[in-house]
Amino acid sequence: MTITGEVVRIAGAVVSAKNLAGARMYDVVRVGDKQLVGEIVVLEGDVATIQVYEETEGIAPGEPVTTTGMPLSAELGPGLLGTTYDGIQRPLEILLAEGGDFIVRGVHAPGLRRECGWDFTPAVRPGDRVVGGDTLGAVVETEVHEHRVMVPPTLQGTIAEIAPEGRYTVDDVVATLKGDGRTQTVRMRQYWPVRQPRPVLRRLEAADPLISGQRVIDTFFPLVKGGTAALPGPFGAGKTVVQHQLAKYVNADIIVYVGCGERGNEMADVLRQFPALVDPTTGKSLMDRTVLIGNTSNMPVAAREASVYTGITIAEYYRDMGYDVALMADSTSRWAEAMREISGRLEEMPGEQGYPAYLASRLADFYERAGRMAVLGSSGRTGSVTVIGSVSPPGGDFSEPVTQNTLRVVRVLWALDADLAHERHFPSINWLTSYSAYAGAVQGWWTAHAAPRWEEYRTEMMGVLQAESELLETVQLVGEDVLPEEDRLVLVQARLIRDGFLIQSAFHPVDTYCPAEKQYLMLDLLARFYRHGQRAVAAGVSAAAVGGLAVKSRIERMPFVPDERFAGEHAVIAQEMDEAFAGLTAGKAAYGVTPRG
Repeated sequence: MTITGEVVRIAGAVVSAKNLAGARMYDVVRVGDKQLVGEIVVLEGDVATIQVYEETEGIAPGEPVTTTGMPLSAELGPGLLGTTYDGIQRPLEILLAEGGDFIVRGVHAPGLRRECGWDFTPAVRPGDRVVGGDTLGAVVETEVHEHRVMVPPTLQGTIAEIAPEGRYTVDDVVATLKGDGRTQTVRMRQYWPVRQPRPVLRRLEAADPLISGQRVIDTFFPLVKGGTAALPGPFGAGKTVVQHQLAKYVNADIIVYVGCGERGNEMADVLRQFPALVDPTTGKSLMDRTVLIGNTSNMPVAAREASVYTGITIAEYYRDMGYDVALMADSTSRWAEAMREISGRLEEMPGEQGYPAYLASRLADFYERAGRMAVLGSSGRTGSVTVIGSVSPPGGDFSEPVTQNTLRVVRVLWALDADLAHERHFPSINWLTSYSAYAGAVQGWWTAHAAPRWEEYRTEMMGVLQAESELLETVQLVGEDVLPEEDRLVLVQARLIRDGFLIQSAFHPVDTYCPAEKQYLMLDLLARFYRHGQRAVAAGVSAAAVGGLAVKSRIERMPFVPDERFAGEHAVIAQEMDEAFAGLTAGKAAYGVTPRG
Protein backbone atom coordinates (compact mmCIF):
# COMPACT_ATOMS: atom_id res chain seq x y z
CA MET A 1 0.00 0.00 0.00
CA THR A 2 1.32 3.43 -0.93
CA ILE A 3 0.79 6.57 1.13
CA THR A 4 1.20 10.09 -0.21
CA GLY A 5 2.22 13.06 1.91
CA GLU A 6 3.88 16.39 1.24
CA VAL A 7 7.23 18.02 1.93
CA VAL A 8 7.30 20.48 4.84
CA ARG A 9 11.03 21.03 5.41
CA ILE A 10 14.32 20.54 3.55
CA ALA A 11 17.75 20.51 5.22
CA GLY A 12 20.27 19.27 2.70
CA ALA A 13 19.84 15.51 2.27
CA VAL A 14 17.22 15.40 5.05
CA VAL A 15 13.58 16.13 4.21
CA SER A 16 10.56 16.18 6.52
CA ALA A 17 7.11 15.26 5.19
CA LYS A 18 3.67 15.23 6.80
CA ASN A 19 0.48 13.19 6.27
CA LEU A 20 2.42 9.90 6.26
CA ALA A 21 0.56 8.12 9.04
CA GLY A 22 0.92 4.36 8.51
CA ALA A 23 4.36 4.58 6.91
CA ARG A 24 7.07 2.36 8.38
CA MET A 25 10.64 2.98 9.45
CA TYR A 26 13.19 2.47 6.67
CA ASP A 27 10.54 2.42 3.94
CA VAL A 28 11.80 3.75 0.61
CA VAL A 29 9.92 6.82 -0.61
CA ARG A 30 9.86 8.99 -3.74
CA VAL A 31 10.39 12.64 -2.90
CA GLY A 32 9.16 15.64 -4.86
CA ASP A 33 8.12 16.08 -8.44
CA LYS A 34 11.45 14.62 -9.55
CA GLN A 35 10.76 11.38 -7.66
CA LEU A 36 14.05 11.38 -5.77
CA VAL A 37 14.87 8.20 -3.86
CA GLY A 38 14.78 8.47 -0.07
CA GLU A 39 14.40 6.39 3.08
CA ILE A 40 12.40 7.09 6.23
CA VAL A 41 14.75 7.32 9.22
CA VAL A 42 12.50 8.99 11.86
CA LEU A 43 8.74 8.77 12.46
CA GLU A 44 6.87 11.12 14.79
CA GLY A 45 3.11 10.84 14.41
CA ASP A 46 2.29 11.46 10.78
CA VAL A 47 5.57 13.35 10.16
CA ALA A 48 8.42 11.38 8.63
CA THR A 49 12.05 12.44 8.41
CA ILE A 50 13.53 11.16 5.19
CA GLN A 51 17.14 10.58 4.21
CA VAL A 52 17.32 11.40 0.48
CA TYR A 53 19.93 9.62 -1.65
CA GLU A 54 20.11 12.38 -4.26
CA GLU A 55 20.69 16.12 -4.26
CA THR A 56 17.60 17.93 -2.96
CA GLU A 57 18.30 21.28 -4.63
CA GLY A 58 15.06 22.69 -6.09
CA ILE A 59 12.72 20.60 -3.92
CA ALA A 60 10.12 22.87 -2.30
CA PRO A 61 7.59 22.48 0.54
CA GLY A 62 4.28 21.15 -0.71
CA GLU A 63 5.73 18.74 -3.24
CA PRO A 64 4.46 15.12 -2.94
CA VAL A 65 6.16 12.31 -1.05
CA THR A 66 5.02 8.77 -1.87
CA THR A 67 5.93 5.59 0.00
CA THR A 68 6.75 2.36 -1.79
CA GLY A 69 5.93 0.06 1.12
CA MET A 70 9.37 -1.59 0.94
CA PRO A 71 12.67 -0.98 2.75
CA LEU A 72 15.83 -0.15 0.83
CA SER A 73 16.63 -3.51 -0.78
CA ALA A 74 19.19 -4.99 -3.12
CA GLU A 75 17.97 -6.69 -6.26
CA LEU A 76 19.70 -10.07 -6.40
CA GLY A 77 19.98 -12.44 -9.33
CA PRO A 78 22.02 -13.26 -12.45
CA GLY A 79 23.82 -10.29 -13.95
CA LEU A 80 25.43 -8.80 -10.86
CA LEU A 81 28.95 -9.89 -11.76
CA GLY A 82 30.83 -7.49 -14.00
CA THR A 83 28.42 -4.62 -13.26
CA THR A 84 29.24 -1.23 -11.75
CA TYR A 85 26.61 0.34 -9.49
CA ASP A 86 26.14 3.53 -7.54
CA GLY A 87 25.48 3.43 -3.79
CA ILE A 88 21.82 2.40 -4.13
CA GLN A 89 22.44 -0.22 -6.84
CA ARG A 90 21.63 1.73 -9.97
CA PRO A 91 23.83 0.46 -12.86
CA LEU A 92 26.14 3.29 -13.86
CA GLU A 93 26.28 2.13 -17.49
CA ILE A 94 22.53 2.58 -17.80
CA LEU A 95 22.65 5.94 -16.02
CA LEU A 96 25.40 7.04 -18.41
CA ALA A 97 23.31 6.04 -21.43
CA GLU A 98 20.22 7.83 -20.13
CA GLY A 99 21.71 10.99 -18.69
CA GLY A 100 25.32 11.44 -19.76
CA ASP A 101 28.45 11.77 -17.64
CA PHE A 102 26.59 13.08 -14.59
CA ILE A 103 23.75 11.26 -12.85
CA VAL A 104 20.41 12.90 -13.57
CA ARG A 105 18.34 13.36 -10.44
CA GLY A 106 15.29 11.16 -10.20
CA VAL A 107 16.48 8.65 -12.77
CA HIS A 108 15.49 5.08 -11.94
CA ALA A 109 17.12 1.93 -13.22
CA PRO A 110 16.70 -1.67 -11.97
CA GLY A 111 19.73 -3.42 -10.56
CA LEU A 112 19.34 -6.32 -13.02
CA ARG A 113 18.78 -6.08 -16.75
CA ARG A 114 15.23 -7.10 -17.62
CA GLU A 115 15.90 -7.81 -21.30
CA CYS A 116 18.83 -10.19 -20.75
CA GLY A 117 18.08 -13.91 -21.05
CA TRP A 118 19.76 -16.64 -19.01
CA ASP A 119 19.99 -20.36 -19.75
CA PHE A 120 18.29 -22.05 -16.81
CA THR A 121 18.86 -25.69 -15.84
CA PRO A 122 16.45 -27.03 -13.18
CA ALA A 123 17.83 -28.95 -10.19
CA VAL A 124 14.53 -30.12 -8.64
CA ARG A 125 11.35 -31.86 -9.78
CA PRO A 126 7.67 -31.40 -8.99
CA GLY A 127 6.86 -32.94 -5.62
CA ASP A 128 10.27 -32.20 -4.10
CA ARG A 129 10.24 -30.58 -0.68
CA VAL A 130 12.43 -27.44 -0.49
CA VAL A 131 13.31 -24.88 2.16
CA GLY A 132 14.89 -21.45 2.05
CA GLY A 133 18.38 -21.62 0.53
CA ASP A 134 17.80 -24.78 -1.52
CA THR A 135 18.88 -24.62 -5.15
CA LEU A 136 16.04 -24.64 -7.69
CA GLY A 137 18.33 -24.54 -10.70
CA ALA A 138 21.38 -22.83 -12.11
CA VAL A 139 22.43 -20.46 -14.85
CA VAL A 140 25.93 -19.80 -16.19
CA GLU A 141 26.56 -16.20 -15.12
CA THR A 142 30.19 -16.12 -16.32
CA GLU A 143 32.48 -18.71 -17.86
CA VAL A 144 33.62 -19.83 -14.41
CA HIS A 145 30.68 -18.99 -12.13
CA GLU A 146 27.49 -20.95 -11.82
CA HIS A 147 24.70 -18.77 -10.48
CA ARG A 148 22.48 -20.85 -8.23
CA VAL A 149 18.83 -19.79 -8.28
CA MET A 150 17.81 -20.34 -4.66
CA VAL A 151 14.57 -20.50 -2.73
CA PRO A 152 14.31 -17.13 -0.90
CA PRO A 153 15.19 -17.49 2.82
CA THR A 154 11.62 -16.80 3.94
CA LEU A 155 9.94 -19.46 1.75
CA GLN A 156 9.50 -23.23 1.95
CA GLY A 157 7.11 -25.80 0.54
CA THR A 158 6.65 -28.43 -2.14
CA ILE A 159 7.54 -27.86 -5.78
CA ALA A 160 4.28 -27.60 -7.74
CA GLU A 161 5.89 -26.50 -11.01
CA ILE A 162 9.47 -26.03 -12.17
CA ALA A 163 10.48 -24.37 -15.42
CA PRO A 164 11.99 -26.75 -17.98
CA GLU A 165 15.50 -26.18 -19.25
CA GLY A 166 15.52 -23.07 -21.39
CA ARG A 167 16.24 -19.36 -21.63
CA TYR A 168 14.49 -16.98 -19.22
CA THR A 169 14.72 -13.41 -18.01
CA VAL A 170 14.97 -12.47 -14.33
CA ASP A 171 11.25 -11.55 -14.39
CA ASP A 172 10.12 -14.99 -15.53
CA VAL A 173 8.66 -17.41 -12.98
CA VAL A 174 10.94 -20.46 -12.71
CA ALA A 175 9.20 -22.30 -9.86
CA THR A 176 5.90 -22.49 -7.99
CA LEU A 177 5.82 -23.63 -4.35
CA LYS A 178 2.87 -24.87 -2.34
CA GLY A 179 2.96 -24.74 1.43
CA ASP A 180 1.30 -23.25 4.49
CA GLY A 181 -1.99 -23.22 2.60
CA ARG A 182 -0.79 -20.88 -0.15
CA THR A 183 0.99 -20.88 -3.48
CA GLN A 184 4.19 -18.85 -3.99
CA THR A 185 6.00 -18.09 -7.24
CA VAL A 186 9.78 -17.79 -7.46
CA ARG A 187 11.63 -15.77 -10.08
CA MET A 188 15.34 -15.66 -10.80
CA ARG A 189 15.51 -12.30 -9.04
CA GLN A 190 14.81 -11.71 -5.40
CA TYR A 191 15.06 -8.76 -3.03
CA TRP A 192 16.64 -8.43 0.39
CA PRO A 193 16.68 -5.40 2.78
CA VAL A 194 20.27 -4.15 2.78
CA ARG A 195 20.35 -3.27 6.48
CA GLN A 196 19.26 -6.75 7.55
CA PRO A 197 21.79 -9.63 7.50
CA ARG A 198 20.74 -12.65 5.45
CA PRO A 199 20.04 -15.62 7.77
CA VAL A 200 22.40 -18.59 8.10
CA LEU A 201 22.31 -21.92 9.92
CA ARG A 202 25.41 -21.33 12.03
CA ARG A 203 28.80 -19.67 12.13
CA LEU A 204 31.84 -21.88 11.52
CA GLU A 205 35.47 -21.60 12.50
CA ALA A 206 37.61 -20.09 9.74
CA ALA A 207 41.02 -21.65 9.07
CA ASP A 208 41.84 -21.26 5.35
CA PRO A 209 43.97 -18.20 4.59
CA LEU A 210 42.85 -15.57 2.11
CA ILE A 211 45.99 -15.59 -0.03
CA SER A 212 46.62 -12.14 -1.47
CA GLY A 213 50.05 -12.55 -3.07
CA GLN A 214 51.34 -9.76 -0.82
CA ARG A 215 54.16 -11.17 1.29
CA VAL A 216 53.85 -8.91 4.30
CA ILE A 217 50.16 -9.83 4.54
CA ASP A 218 50.19 -13.57 3.78
CA THR A 219 53.30 -14.41 5.80
CA PHE A 220 53.43 -11.94 8.67
CA PHE A 221 49.81 -10.78 9.16
CA PRO A 222 47.54 -13.38 7.54
CA LEU A 223 43.79 -13.08 7.04
CA VAL A 224 41.39 -16.01 6.79
CA LYS A 225 38.41 -16.52 4.51
CA GLY A 226 35.57 -15.17 6.60
CA GLY A 227 37.79 -12.85 8.63
CA THR A 228 37.85 -9.12 9.21
CA ALA A 229 40.71 -6.70 8.65
CA ALA A 230 41.31 -2.96 8.97
CA LEU A 231 43.71 -0.99 6.79
CA PRO A 232 44.22 2.42 8.40
CA GLY A 233 46.71 4.96 7.19
CA PRO A 234 47.22 8.66 6.45
CA PHE A 235 46.86 10.28 3.07
CA GLY A 236 49.46 9.06 0.59
CA ALA A 237 50.37 5.91 2.52
CA GLY A 238 48.97 3.60 -0.16
CA LYS A 239 45.61 2.38 1.19
CA THR A 240 43.89 2.37 -2.17
CA VAL A 241 46.79 0.61 -3.92
CA VAL A 242 46.74 -2.14 -1.27
CA GLN A 243 42.96 -2.45 -1.64
CA HIS A 244 43.34 -2.69 -5.41
CA GLN A 245 46.02 -5.39 -5.04
CA LEU A 246 43.75 -7.36 -2.76
CA ALA A 247 40.81 -7.00 -5.13
CA LYS A 248 42.94 -8.17 -8.03
CA TYR A 249 44.67 -11.16 -6.53
CA VAL A 250 43.01 -12.66 -3.44
CA ASN A 251 41.92 -16.27 -3.85
CA ALA A 252 38.24 -15.53 -3.30
CA ASP A 253 35.58 -16.65 -5.76
CA ILE A 254 33.79 -13.29 -5.82
CA ILE A 255 35.01 -9.74 -5.17
CA VAL A 256 32.73 -6.90 -4.10
CA TYR A 257 34.59 -3.58 -4.21
CA VAL A 258 32.89 -0.60 -2.58
CA GLY A 259 34.43 2.77 -3.40
CA CYS A 260 32.80 4.69 -0.58
CA GLY A 261 33.44 8.42 -0.79
CA GLU A 262 36.86 8.14 -2.40
CA ARG A 263 38.16 10.32 -5.22
CA GLY A 264 36.60 9.76 -8.62
CA ASN A 265 39.95 9.24 -10.35
CA GLU A 266 40.65 6.24 -8.11
CA MET A 267 37.41 4.55 -9.11
CA ALA A 268 38.17 5.48 -12.73
CA ASP A 269 41.48 3.60 -12.37
CA VAL A 270 39.58 0.53 -11.20
CA LEU A 271 37.19 0.75 -14.15
CA ARG A 272 40.10 1.04 -16.57
CA GLN A 273 42.35 -1.61 -15.05
CA PHE A 274 40.08 -4.43 -13.93
CA PRO A 275 38.63 -5.38 -17.37
CA ALA A 276 42.16 -5.65 -18.75
CA LEU A 277 43.52 -7.76 -15.89
CA VAL A 278 43.51 -11.57 -15.78
CA ASP A 279 42.33 -13.43 -12.72
CA PRO A 280 45.41 -15.54 -11.70
CA THR A 281 43.13 -18.35 -10.50
CA THR A 282 40.88 -18.76 -13.55
CA GLY A 283 42.76 -17.04 -16.36
CA LYS A 284 39.63 -15.04 -17.23
CA SER A 285 38.94 -11.31 -16.99
CA LEU A 286 39.01 -10.00 -13.44
CA MET A 287 35.64 -8.30 -13.98
CA ASP A 288 34.02 -11.73 -14.39
CA ARG A 289 34.22 -12.20 -10.63
CA THR A 290 33.79 -8.59 -9.53
CA VAL A 291 30.93 -6.32 -8.52
CA LEU A 292 31.87 -2.65 -8.26
CA ILE A 293 29.92 -0.13 -6.20
CA GLY A 294 31.13 3.39 -6.81
CA ASN A 295 29.90 6.23 -4.66
CA THR A 296 32.61 8.84 -5.05
CA SER A 297 33.18 11.98 -3.01
CA ASN A 298 31.19 14.17 -5.43
CA MET A 299 28.10 11.96 -5.22
CA PRO A 300 25.29 12.52 -2.69
CA VAL A 301 26.45 11.87 0.86
CA ALA A 302 23.37 9.89 1.89
CA ALA A 303 23.91 7.28 -0.82
CA ARG A 304 27.46 6.89 0.48
CA GLU A 305 26.01 5.79 3.79
CA ALA A 306 23.92 3.16 1.99
CA SER A 307 26.69 1.88 -0.31
CA VAL A 308 28.42 -0.38 2.21
CA TYR A 309 25.10 -2.05 3.07
CA THR A 310 24.40 -2.65 -0.61
CA GLY A 311 27.83 -4.21 -1.01
CA ILE A 312 27.63 -6.51 2.01
CA THR A 313 24.15 -7.71 0.98
CA ILE A 314 25.41 -8.70 -2.48
CA ALA A 315 28.37 -10.43 -0.81
CA GLU A 316 26.04 -12.41 1.48
CA TYR A 317 23.93 -13.45 -1.51
CA TYR A 318 26.90 -15.10 -3.22
CA ARG A 319 28.03 -16.55 0.11
CA ASP A 320 24.66 -18.30 0.32
CA MET A 321 25.46 -20.00 -3.00
CA GLY A 322 28.55 -21.52 -1.35
CA TYR A 323 31.14 -19.07 -2.66
CA ASP A 324 33.99 -17.40 -0.80
CA VAL A 325 33.46 -13.65 -1.15
CA ALA A 326 35.84 -10.82 -0.30
CA LEU A 327 34.47 -7.33 0.24
CA MET A 328 36.73 -4.27 0.13
CA ALA A 329 35.31 -1.04 1.57
CA ASP A 330 37.39 2.01 0.68
CA SER A 331 36.93 3.78 2.96
CA THR A 332 34.86 3.32 6.10
CA SER A 333 35.98 6.76 7.31
CA ARG A 334 34.03 8.39 4.47
CA TRP A 335 31.07 6.20 5.41
CA ALA A 336 31.34 7.40 9.00
CA GLU A 337 31.57 11.00 7.82
CA ALA A 338 28.33 10.50 5.89
CA MET A 339 26.71 9.19 9.07
CA ARG A 340 28.01 12.24 10.94
CA GLU A 341 26.60 14.65 8.38
CA ILE A 342 23.19 12.97 8.30
CA SER A 343 23.16 12.75 12.11
CA GLY A 344 23.83 16.47 12.36
CA ARG A 345 20.97 17.31 10.04
CA LEU A 346 18.72 15.05 12.11
CA GLU A 347 19.77 17.12 15.15
CA GLU A 348 20.90 14.03 17.05
CA MET A 349 23.12 14.31 20.12
CA PRO A 350 26.73 14.15 18.85
CA GLY A 351 29.37 11.87 20.29
CA GLU A 352 33.14 12.09 20.14
CA GLN A 353 34.40 14.48 17.40
CA GLY A 354 30.82 14.99 16.25
CA TYR A 355 30.23 11.41 15.17
CA PRO A 356 26.86 9.95 16.15
CA ALA A 357 26.68 8.04 19.42
CA TYR A 358 25.82 4.87 17.50
CA LEU A 359 29.04 4.92 15.42
CA ALA A 360 30.55 1.99 17.33
CA SER A 361 27.45 -0.18 17.01
CA ARG A 362 27.09 0.56 13.28
CA LEU A 363 30.71 -0.43 12.64
CA ALA A 364 30.31 -3.58 14.75
CA ASP A 365 27.09 -4.55 12.94
CA PHE A 366 28.82 -4.14 9.58
CA TYR A 367 31.90 -6.23 10.40
CA GLU A 368 29.79 -8.81 12.21
CA ARG A 369 28.24 -9.75 8.86
CA ALA A 370 31.59 -11.28 7.87
CA GLY A 371 32.31 -14.91 8.65
CA ARG A 372 32.42 -18.46 7.38
CA MET A 373 28.91 -19.84 7.53
CA ALA A 374 26.87 -22.97 7.13
CA VAL A 375 24.22 -21.46 4.86
CA LEU A 376 20.51 -22.16 4.65
CA GLY A 377 19.28 -25.18 2.73
CA SER A 378 19.55 -28.93 2.87
CA SER A 379 22.68 -29.21 0.71
CA GLY A 380 25.18 -28.61 3.55
CA ARG A 381 26.88 -25.79 1.64
CA THR A 382 29.32 -23.45 3.36
CA GLY A 383 30.41 -20.01 2.22
CA SER A 384 32.29 -17.04 3.57
CA VAL A 385 32.37 -13.26 3.48
CA THR A 386 35.68 -11.58 4.26
CA VAL A 387 35.50 -7.86 5.03
CA ILE A 388 38.51 -5.57 4.55
CA GLY A 389 37.86 -1.96 5.44
CA SER A 390 40.32 0.85 4.90
CA VAL A 391 40.27 3.75 7.34
CA SER A 392 41.48 7.28 6.62
CA PRO A 393 42.22 8.86 10.03
CA PRO A 394 42.79 12.63 9.77
CA GLY A 395 46.50 13.31 10.03
CA GLY A 396 47.20 9.61 10.51
CA ASP A 397 45.87 9.78 14.08
CA PHE A 398 44.91 6.20 14.99
CA SER A 399 43.31 7.39 18.24
CA GLU A 400 40.37 9.00 16.42
CA PRO A 401 36.92 7.36 16.85
CA VAL A 402 36.54 5.51 13.54
CA THR A 403 39.91 3.76 13.82
CA GLN A 404 39.51 2.91 17.49
CA ASN A 405 35.99 1.55 17.11
CA THR A 406 37.08 -0.46 14.09
CA LEU A 407 40.02 -2.01 15.94
CA ARG A 408 37.66 -3.20 18.65
CA VAL A 409 35.85 -5.51 16.24
CA VAL A 410 38.39 -6.61 13.59
CA ARG A 411 41.02 -9.29 14.13
CA VAL A 412 43.68 -8.11 11.69
CA LEU A 413 45.37 -4.70 11.59
CA TRP A 414 47.51 -3.68 8.63
CA ALA A 415 48.75 -0.31 9.89
CA LEU A 416 50.12 1.86 7.10
CA ASP A 417 53.03 4.12 8.01
CA ALA A 418 53.64 7.50 6.37
CA ASP A 419 57.38 7.32 7.18
CA LEU A 420 57.71 4.02 5.31
CA ALA A 421 55.79 5.50 2.38
CA HIS A 422 58.15 8.49 2.29
CA GLU A 423 61.07 6.04 2.19
CA ARG A 424 59.40 4.40 -0.87
CA HIS A 425 58.83 1.23 1.14
CA PHE A 426 55.61 -0.29 -0.24
CA PRO A 427 53.37 -1.79 0.92
CA SER A 428 53.97 0.61 3.79
CA ILE A 429 52.55 -1.78 6.41
CA ASN A 430 54.36 -1.23 9.70
CA TRP A 431 55.46 -4.63 11.03
CA LEU A 432 55.76 -3.32 14.60
CA THR A 433 52.22 -1.94 15.00
CA SER A 434 50.31 -4.40 12.79
CA TYR A 435 48.95 -7.69 14.08
CA SER A 436 46.88 -10.74 13.13
CA ALA A 437 44.84 -12.96 15.43
CA TYR A 438 44.62 -15.62 12.70
CA ALA A 439 48.29 -16.71 12.58
CA GLY A 440 47.61 -19.82 14.67
CA ALA A 441 44.48 -20.69 12.69
CA VAL A 442 46.27 -20.77 9.31
CA GLN A 443 49.32 -22.74 10.46
CA GLY A 444 47.65 -26.04 9.63
CA TRP A 445 46.97 -24.88 6.06
CA TRP A 446 50.62 -23.93 5.50
CA THR A 447 51.80 -27.25 6.91
CA ALA A 448 49.43 -29.13 4.62
CA HIS A 449 50.74 -27.14 1.63
CA ALA A 450 54.40 -28.20 1.96
CA ALA A 451 55.47 -25.43 4.32
CA PRO A 452 56.19 -27.39 7.52
CA ARG A 453 58.43 -24.76 9.11
CA TRP A 454 56.31 -21.73 8.20
CA GLU A 455 55.46 -20.74 11.76
CA GLU A 456 59.05 -21.30 12.93
CA TYR A 457 60.49 -19.11 10.17
CA ARG A 458 57.80 -16.46 10.56
CA THR A 459 58.38 -16.17 14.30
CA GLU A 460 62.14 -15.99 13.86
CA MET A 461 62.01 -13.24 11.22
CA MET A 462 59.46 -11.24 13.21
CA GLY A 463 61.80 -11.52 16.19
CA VAL A 464 64.66 -10.12 14.11
CA LEU A 465 62.57 -7.11 13.06
CA GLN A 466 61.51 -6.49 16.67
CA ALA A 467 65.12 -6.75 17.85
CA GLU A 468 66.19 -4.30 15.12
CA SER A 469 63.73 -1.72 16.42
CA GLU A 470 65.20 -1.96 19.90
CA LEU A 471 68.79 -1.83 18.64
CA LEU A 472 68.14 1.24 16.47
CA GLU A 473 67.25 3.18 19.62
CA THR A 474 70.70 2.34 21.01
CA VAL A 475 72.39 3.18 17.71
CA GLN A 476 70.77 6.62 17.70
CA LEU A 477 72.26 7.30 21.13
CA VAL A 478 75.78 5.87 20.92
CA GLY A 479 76.31 4.71 17.34
CA GLU A 480 76.59 1.28 15.75
CA ASP A 481 80.29 0.83 16.53
CA VAL A 482 79.64 -0.07 20.17
CA LEU A 483 77.32 -2.94 19.31
CA PRO A 484 78.59 -6.52 19.59
CA GLU A 485 78.85 -8.49 16.35
CA GLU A 486 75.75 -10.52 17.18
CA ASP A 487 73.65 -7.35 17.32
CA ARG A 488 75.22 -5.99 14.14
CA LEU A 489 74.21 -9.22 12.43
CA VAL A 490 70.62 -8.57 13.53
CA LEU A 491 70.77 -5.21 11.74
CA VAL A 492 72.16 -6.86 8.60
CA GLN A 493 69.46 -9.53 8.66
CA ALA A 494 66.66 -7.02 9.29
CA ARG A 495 67.72 -4.94 6.29
CA LEU A 496 67.75 -8.11 4.19
CA ILE A 497 64.21 -8.99 5.32
CA ARG A 498 62.97 -5.50 4.52
CA ASP A 499 64.71 -5.16 1.16
CA GLY A 500 64.35 -8.75 -0.02
CA PHE A 501 60.95 -9.72 1.35
CA LEU A 502 58.76 -6.95 2.76
CA ILE A 503 59.14 -4.45 -0.09
CA GLN A 504 56.95 -5.47 -3.02
CA SER A 505 56.25 -3.56 -6.21
CA ALA A 506 52.61 -3.39 -7.26
CA PHE A 507 53.71 -2.33 -10.75
CA HIS A 508 56.36 -5.00 -11.49
CA PRO A 509 55.01 -7.77 -13.75
CA VAL A 510 56.56 -10.52 -11.57
CA ASP A 511 56.67 -8.98 -8.10
CA THR A 512 53.11 -7.68 -8.12
CA TYR A 513 51.87 -11.14 -7.04
CA CYS A 514 53.86 -13.69 -5.03
CA PRO A 515 52.36 -17.19 -4.70
CA ALA A 516 52.30 -18.84 -1.29
CA GLU A 517 54.84 -21.48 -2.36
CA LYS A 518 57.33 -18.82 -3.42
CA GLN A 519 56.80 -16.89 -0.19
CA TYR A 520 57.74 -19.93 1.85
CA LEU A 521 60.87 -20.64 -0.21
CA MET A 522 61.94 -17.00 0.14
CA LEU A 523 61.38 -17.26 3.88
CA ASP A 524 63.49 -20.43 3.93
CA LEU A 525 66.40 -18.62 2.26
CA LEU A 526 66.18 -15.75 4.74
CA ALA A 527 66.18 -18.14 7.71
CA ARG A 528 69.06 -20.13 6.20
CA PHE A 529 71.12 -16.95 5.72
CA TYR A 530 70.52 -15.83 9.31
CA ARG A 531 71.47 -19.15 10.87
CA HIS A 532 74.59 -19.36 8.71
CA GLY A 533 75.40 -15.82 9.83
CA GLN A 534 74.94 -16.66 13.50
CA ARG A 535 77.35 -19.57 13.25
CA ALA A 536 79.83 -17.46 11.28
CA VAL A 537 79.80 -14.63 13.83
CA ALA A 538 80.19 -17.17 16.65
CA ALA A 539 83.27 -18.42 14.79
CA GLY A 540 84.79 -14.94 14.76
CA VAL A 541 83.58 -13.56 11.41
CA SER A 542 82.43 -9.92 11.46
CA ALA A 543 78.83 -9.00 10.68
CA ALA A 544 80.15 -6.60 8.03
CA ALA A 545 81.78 -9.53 6.23
CA VAL A 546 78.52 -11.47 6.37
CA GLY A 547 76.65 -8.46 4.98
CA GLY A 548 79.19 -8.09 2.18
CA LEU A 549 78.66 -11.55 0.71
CA ALA A 550 77.61 -11.52 -2.94
CA VAL A 551 74.87 -14.06 -2.24
CA LYS A 552 73.09 -11.43 -0.15
CA SER A 553 72.42 -9.47 -3.35
CA ARG A 554 71.03 -12.61 -4.95
CA ILE A 555 68.58 -12.92 -2.05
CA GLU A 556 67.53 -9.27 -2.38
CA ARG A 557 66.72 -9.84 -6.07
CA MET A 558 64.74 -13.06 -5.55
CA PRO A 559 61.31 -11.31 -5.65
CA PHE A 560 61.88 -10.64 -9.35
CA VAL A 561 62.60 -14.25 -10.31
CA PRO A 562 59.62 -15.60 -12.30
CA ASP A 563 57.46 -17.96 -10.28
CA GLU A 564 57.95 -20.97 -12.53
CA ARG A 565 61.75 -20.71 -12.17
CA PHE A 566 61.91 -19.97 -8.48
CA ALA A 567 62.16 -23.53 -7.14
CA GLY A 568 65.29 -24.08 -9.23
CA GLU A 569 66.65 -20.65 -8.29
CA HIS A 570 66.04 -21.44 -4.61
CA ALA A 571 68.26 -24.52 -4.85
CA VAL A 572 71.01 -22.57 -6.66
CA ILE A 573 70.99 -19.72 -4.11
CA ALA A 574 70.97 -22.18 -1.20
CA GLN A 575 74.00 -24.01 -2.62
CA GLU A 576 75.81 -20.73 -3.32
CA MET A 577 75.05 -19.58 0.22
CA ASP A 578 76.47 -22.74 1.77
CA GLU A 579 79.66 -22.39 -0.27
CA ALA A 580 80.00 -18.66 0.45
CA PHE A 581 79.77 -19.11 4.21
CA ALA A 582 82.10 -22.12 4.08
CA GLY A 583 84.66 -19.99 2.25
CA LEU A 584 84.14 -17.04 4.60
CA THR A 585 84.96 -19.16 7.61
CA ALA A 586 87.62 -21.36 6.08
CA GLY A 587 90.13 -22.41 8.72
CA LYS A 588 87.80 -21.59 11.64
CA ALA A 589 87.11 -24.92 13.30
CA ALA A 590 84.24 -23.54 15.34
CA TYR A 591 82.11 -23.15 12.23
CA GLY A 592 80.52 -26.09 10.47
CA VAL A 593 78.32 -25.98 7.38
CA THR A 594 75.20 -28.08 7.86
CA PRO A 595 73.01 -28.24 4.76
CA ARG A 596 69.34 -27.66 5.55
CA GLY A 597 66.53 -29.76 4.17
